[in-house]
Amino acid sequence: MKPNKLACALAGLLLTPTATILAQTAPASPDTTQNPAPAQPAKQLQTITVTGSAIPRVDLETPSPVTVITAVQIERSGLKTVSDVIRAVSADNSGSIPNAFTAGFAAGSAGVALRGLTVNSTLVLIDGQRSANYALADDGQRSFVDLNTIPVNAIERIEVLKDGASSLYGADAIAGVVNVILKHSYKGGEATAEVGTSQHGGGFTRRFTGILGGGDLDKDGHNAYLSVEYQKDNAIMNRDRSFPFNTLDLRSIGGVNGNGGQPSAPSGSIYGTVTPGHLNTPGDLTSGVADGVAQPLVPCGQGTTLVTNDPQNPGSYCLQNFVNYLAVQPETERANVYGRFTVKLNATTQAYLGASYYQNEVSVLAAPTQINSGTPHNTNALALPPTLPDGSLNPNNPFAAQGQYALINYAFPNLFAGSADLKNHNVRVAGGVNGVWGEWDYDAGVVVNHTWLNVSNFGFLNYNQLIEDVTNGTYNFIDPSKNSAATLQALVPTLSKISTTDLDSVDFHASRPLMDLSGGSLGLALGGEWRYEAQHDGELNPGGAAQGLGTAHTIGRRTVGGVYAELDAPLLQSLEVDVSGRYDHYSDVGGNFSPKVGFKWKPFETLAVRGTYSKGFRAPGFAENGSSASGGFVVRPPPADFAAAHGNDGYVKPFAVELLSAANPAIKPEKARSFTFGLVYQPIKELSASVDYYDIKKTGVITGGDARAALDAYYAGQPLPAGVTITPDLPDPQFPNALPRPLVVAAGYLNENSLRTKGVDVDLIGRFDFSNGMHWTSELSGTEIFTWKLLLQDGTQQQFVGTQGPYALSSGAGTPRIRGSWSNSINYGKATLTGTLYYTSGLEMTAADQGPGCISINSDTGNNFPASCRMPSFTDFDLTGNYDINDHVSVYGAVLNLFDRKPPFDPINYAAINYNPTYGQAGIVGRFFNVGVKVKL
Repeated sequence: MKPNKLACALAGLLLTPTATILAQTAPASPDTTQNPAPAQPAKQLQTITVTGSAIPRVDLETPSPVTVITAVQIERSGLKTVSDVIRAVSADNSGSIPNAFTAGFAAGSAGVALRGLTVNSTLVLIDGQRSANYALADDGQRSFVDLNTIPVNAIERIEVLKDGASSLYGADAIAGVVNVILKHSYKGGEATAEVGTSQHGGGFTRRFTGILGGGDLDKDGHNAYLSVEYQKDNAIMNRDRSFPFNTLDLRSIGGVNGNGGQPSAPSGSIYGTVTPGHLNTPGDLTSGVADGVAQPLVPCGQGTTLVTNDPQNPGSYCLQNFVNYLAVQPETERANVYGRFTVKLNATTQAYLGASYYQNEVSVLAAPTQINSGTPHNTNALALPPTLPDGSLNPNNPFAAQGQYALINYAFPNLFAGSADLKNHNVRVAGGVNGVWGEWDYDAGVVVNHTWLNVSNFGFLNYNQLIEDVTNGTYNFIDPSKNSAATLQALVPTLSKISTTDLDSVDFHASRPLMDLSGGSLGLALGGEWRYEAQHDGELNPGGAAQGLGTAHTIGRRTVGGVYAELDAPLLQSLEVDVSGRYDHYSDVGGNFSPKVGFKWKPFETLAVRGTYSKGFRAPGFAENGSSASGGFVVRPPPADFAAAHGNDGYVKPFAVELLSAANPAIKPEKARSFTFGLVYQPIKELSASVDYYDIKKTGVITGGDARAALDAYYAGQPLPAGVTITPDLPDPQFPNALPRPLVVAAGYLNENSLRTKGVDVDLIGRFDFSNGMHWTSELSGTEIFTWKLLLQDGTQQQFVGTQGPYALSSGAGTPRIRGSWSNSINYGKATLTGTLYYTSGLEMTAADQGPGCISINSDTGNNFPASCRMPSFTDFDLTGNYDINDHVSVYGAVLNLFDRKPPFDPINYAAINYNPTYGQAGIVGRFFNVGVKVKL
């Protein structure tokens, strides 16, 4: 490379004003720097259909911003799943679902949320066609495609359209489209085998992939290939990670001791705590009232701390760190097989058939089951009787001889509420015919996609059996090892169900040039689609029999028909205008028309100006308008005057309130309008940059009732908001005339809010060839959100960007202002080395949907915790390498999170212990090593 060219390249990298913004995107054309192609005779350029347009084109730069991630780039990144690859895109933000969020409604899955508009506003396609949604909805409301069920080994490229696209693809494409494009043909064979492990323990992984294909479409008239994948990742336990991620005792850094065993929580240890008392309501064992001092049921085990003289709950307790039972990464096992057969019917026509089966199993670990629960039955004041039905003294009650009841706090040592096994199966068959008929290029396709999810939940107490065991003394609290398997199975029966989704579709589109214009041919595309969608997610907890488990069921089905058209007009050599529109009709919510117009203007060869304006919509999911209901839990401290009316007793300590949302058959689709405006600049062939501004406004946002407003009204004795009801808990045994605490807040879904988000994407790409045969590719890109505002029905405006809101959304991960990465890859001879730096900006621990002030406070002092009320930014660096031993064998390896950066401290994220897994999972995993070998036939 000449010195002046290198200087220009480095100056472009260093002086570009966007060089401080980091992000993960890919160049808009396949990466060819590793093996530069030799000079070839001039030939006609091949056209290609780019996501966001139905008209084949030579120029890959469209009016809409599209990021292309090639198979080569995926391999160099060291990322092994589609979920990891897509969620590393800088435009993925608030509402994204990480694999680590195993306590959520949609446990066992992963979803992408472009622009922070939640997972149900980003459309995920495979080869331009839809796929069935995951069988469980995020937060019991939002439907989405599980990224874990897309095969990685067969990927040719991933195109991420960061623009509204309902004018071509219909509903759900408000924030953009992720189109995973699989290999259309493959010749040869390749296999990889690798292992990996974390430096700090846990997470051992083993992975195998293979692909084998043969046949030349041009010579043989057919091609067929088969791809297989298998990967198993061991769990990573919290106890194997350092402070503060292995405990809830945060007193050393200004917090409180949140470990178990403290009845004021209330919670119990596996050793138990009992307090002498009586029943407020004769015969009701859940109405215990304390009369004396608490004491351990059995001696505290080794390593526990004895706490005495709690002014609200005097006595002695056995503290226990339940975090030791939890995992920062669940055990997962994935297996996939995908095959495709393509046949050339004649010189202009091909037919294909592809089929895949993907199985993803996630094993969730949990802490010991607590005997105390606030819902659906309140057992926080459960008492052991002094005598059994036969008149004998109760051996579990140390106060039986005095005729007193024993209020009990206890954690069952061999039962684990919330532990689960989720095995998701996805069968997808896609076939079609494409070719040329006269002046028309056409493509017709059929998709049949069925998923079924086996859900098994363990450790949840059956309320009726619990009361029977306590009454009859059936369960041995003194020596749990003496309880029979039959006793345990009856107390915590396995809760199982099979949830399913279906998507069957038929689509057809065709395109042709209509006439010559000054800049080229006027292109026309026409298309239509019909599909059937269904979901059947039955009730896991019928009748509320299981303690501490919310309700959730979703059942629905519908048909959808859509037609669309697109015109692409190169009015001048320098000006292209694209117009498209689509009409959809849903059998359950009616019709909608979505238009879009875009332009691309090149005033100079080195500069392009582009922009779009579009309208889109999102049809309600079955959870929102079908036969459905879902209930989740939030913990919210009550007002001071309410607590004072109850003497600040254990009844008003932080308790869970169930938020119950019900489907509304009259709900309407969400509507959106969006526009983008951007520049693409390429001063030299080795260097290109793009800047794209976006502005999205969504109206008629579907939301549940305002739980915060409803609770505020309840505590103040005011009328509740329209459509909201509150079910009160049982009265406080010590203050029976005081207002009971709220137990359930129930409301139907409504179209009542609007939101607006604005921001900018920046991409900077350089590819440089040096005279000694070395090639360097550098990709710097990122997304900055300027604003993310929610406008409530009463006119209140909530700003979330840079905060941990919307806190009620998914895992409460927040809305980072900036996300991004910088990747550099050097190829020299047989070796390739790639380093990628990822960055996520910090968050204020505030959330407008939770009221003013810091969410995270020390409950003992009332001070912010931490004092800054801020989660710092997170930066980590991955290093990967590959060496070709010969033409058939290569070795590769990776060190992920090379500098072993820990995740930022975040005590209020409810998806994990003291960190934010949506943006900091690499930090909790720590430095991770991977080595593997690839063999080519």
